[in-house]
Amino acid sequence: MTEATETAQSPVLVVDFGAQYAQLIARRVREANVYSEIVPHTITAAEIAAKNPVGIVLSGGPSSVYEEGAPSIDPAIFELEVPVLGICYGFQAMAKALGGEVAHTGQREYGATDVTLVPGESTLLSGQPLEQTTWMSHGDSVSKAPEGFDVLASSASTPVAAFSSDARRLYGVQWHPEVKHSSYGQAVLENFLHRAAGIPADWNSGNVIAEQVERIRAQVGDSRVICGLSGGVDSAVAAAIVHKAVGDQLVCVFVDHGLLRADERRQVEEDYVASTGVRLVTIDAEQQFLDALAGVSDPEQKRKIIGREFIRTFEAAAEALVLEAAAEGDSAVKFLVQGTLYPDVVESGGGTGTANIKSHHNVGGLPEDLQFELVEPLRTLFKDEVRAIGRELGLPEVIVGRQPFPGPGLGIRIVGEVTHDRLELLRAADAIARAELTAAGLDDEIWQCPVVLLADVRSVGVQGDGRTYGHPIVLRPVSSEDAMTADWTRLPYDVLAKISNRITNEVAGVNRVVLDVTSKPPGTIEWE
Repeated sequence: MTEATETAQSPVLVVDFGAQYAQLIARRVREANVYSEIVPHTITAAEIAAKNPVGIVLSGGPSSVYEEGAPSIDPAIFELEVPVLGICYGFQAMAKALGGEVAHTGQREYGATDVTLVPGESTLLSGQPLEQTTWMSHGDSVSKAPEGFDVLASSASTPVAAFSSDARRLYGVQWHPEVKHSSYGQAVLENFLHRAAGIPADWNSGNVIAEQVERIRAQVGDSRVICGLSGGVDSAVAAAIVHKAVGDQLVCVFVDHGLLRADERRQVEEDYVASTGVRLVTIDAEQQFLDALAGVSDPEQKRKIIGREFIRTFEAAAEALVLEAAAEGDSAVKFLVQGTLYPDVVESGGGTGTANIKSHHNVGGLPEDLQFELVEPLRTLFKDEVRAIGRELGLPEVIVGRQPFPGPGLGIRIVGEVTHDRLELLRAADAIARAELTAAGLDDEIWQCPVVLLADVRSVGVQGDGRTYGHPIVLRPVSSEDAMTADWTRLPYDVLAKISNRITNEVAGVNRVVLDVTSKPPGTIEWE
C-alpha cells in the first residue's frame, strides 16, 4: 500500500508532516476497515483531487507553524469538498490556513492531558464523556478557531483543543487520537470516517493480499525470486504472499549468521518448511559475520555491517541459483523479498521529514551497491496487521504468533563488540528468560522481552563467597500493539526473581540482572 499502489477503493489520504506517527494514523484508519494511503505534505490540491479521496487526515509533526520553512498545506485542499481532520500540527496548520489564530505561548503539553468537551452534540466527539484523558505533544496552541467553526474542547493550557464545521465537513483536534493513550482516540477517528465522511467499513486484510499478489506478479514476471527468511513472522508472511503470487519461482534463504538465539535454526527449518512447502536453503555464515563485526562497538556501524553481510550472502546464494537456473533453462534471480515493516522504515528515516532514530539492517543498513530489486509486500504494514494476513494465508500459529526478534539478532543486544564468547553468554541468559516466561504463561502478555548484555560494563558481586567482577544482563519486557509505542510489562516479582536467580547461578560471567522500566518513547524497544 505505497503511494504507487493501485486500488479499486478510493482512499483516505494521510498527509504526512514528518510525524513519527503518520503511518500509525493510517493504521488506525485501516482498523476502522477503511483503506488509507500516506502522501507528503507537499502534495497539491490538484494532486489530491486526482486520487479521488473520500477523506483527508492531516498528521502531526515536529515543527512549529512559526518556524521558517515550516511545512504548510495547500489552502485549496479545503475547497475540494472532501472531509478533513487535522491532528496536532495538522490541526494548527489547518487553523492558520483557514484564518484562525495559533499562539506561540511557550506552554507545553506532553503526555497524558485531561480535556473538557463543550456540552452538546457534535459529529466528531459524539458518544464521549465530557471529561477524558488524551495524549498531547505540542508547544503552540490554537487560540482562536476559524470563522464559522465551533469549539468542541479545551484543556488547562489550550483554549481550543478541538473544533469543527459540519457545514464544510472540516474538523480538528490538538491531541493524538491515533495513540492508544488517548482514551477515546479511536472513537474520534471512527466518528470522522463513518459519521462525518460517511465512509463504509468494507476494507480488510483480504484486500491487502489480493492487491499485493497482483502487484508482485506485475513486478516479478517470470524471474526467480529469493527471500531472506529469518524465521520471524514478518519474513514468513512476506514469503507466503510472494509464494501465493509466483509459486515455485520463490526460493527462501535462511542465513545462520551466528547471531541467533538457542535452537532457533532448528525451529525455523522445521516449522516453516513443514507448514508451507516452500523450498528453503540454509547458509552457514557465522564466521563471515563475526569476522566483519570484529572490533566494532558502534551500534549504527554494527547494523550497517550486518545489513551488508546479509546482502553479500544473498548474492552468493543467488549466484548458485543462477547456475542451477541455467541448467534448467529458467531465468536469473533478480528480486529479493524482505519482510520490511513500516516501523523499520520510519525509524531508519524513511518518512517525510522523519529523523533517523536507528538504521534497520534491511532499510538504512542496505549497501549502496545492492544488485537486487526489492520486493517488500509488508513495507507499509504494522505487526498486528501482518499477523492477521498470515492467519488469512493459513500459516500456523507457531509462526504467526512468534514474538518479534530483530534481523541483526543478538548482534544488537550486545552493547559492545560482538564475539563468540559474548554470544554464547547472551544466548544462555536469553534461553533462561524465554523458558521462564513461557513456563509462567506470560508469552501472550508481552510483545517481546529483549535480553541485553552490557559487555562493556562490569560490576562487583559476591558469588560462592568470593568477589566477582561480572557483566550485567538487562531484561526489557515490553507490551505493544504496533512497535511505534510501547510500555514496559509489569511482570510478577516471583518470575523476575526466578529468571535473575537462574541467570546468575547458571551463566558464568554474569553477576547482576537488571530490569528496564522505560516506555517508548523516550526509549526504543531494542537498546541498539
